[in-house]
Amino acid sequence: MKEFERKGLLERVDREGATVGASIPDTIEVQGETVELQEFVFEMHRRETVPPGERDRVDQAKKNLRRERLQRRQRLEEADISYEEGEEIVEAIVGLDRALNALESLGPSDVEREAKAQEAADQKRWMKFLRQALGRDSSSSRGRR
Repeated sequence: MKEFERKGLLERVDREGATVGASIPDTIEVQGETVELQEFVFEMHRRETVPPGERDRVDQAKKNLRRERLQRRQRLEEADISYEEGEEIVEAIVGLDRALNALESLGPSDVEREAKAQEAADQKRWMKFLRQALGRDSSSSRGRR
């Protein structure tokens, strides 16, 4: 492969909207193991939220997909491959990115939900404090007239 072809392929991989219109591969080999990627992603998306036990599985899948993406990108950058092989690698990377985007968009985990609830409770306490400090709280201003 010529250097300008390699740069063009790398540019396609790094393009912001590279995953638009791309599909998640049915299966992909990750770390020497065949993974039913499309089925896994769709299974996780069918649920409104990811249960705590499945969250670990999703996080591990994302980690493995990122690692596989990095290895394939490095191969595209450094290996002595044909342009056709490079095209196949680009398609695989874009599919991995699409799957990663789908997995990243899953509902918040219990930890995230808990943090949001804590933040909402903090805001309520702060607003109550401000109302009391400014004398606008109905319970503290009853005796003042």
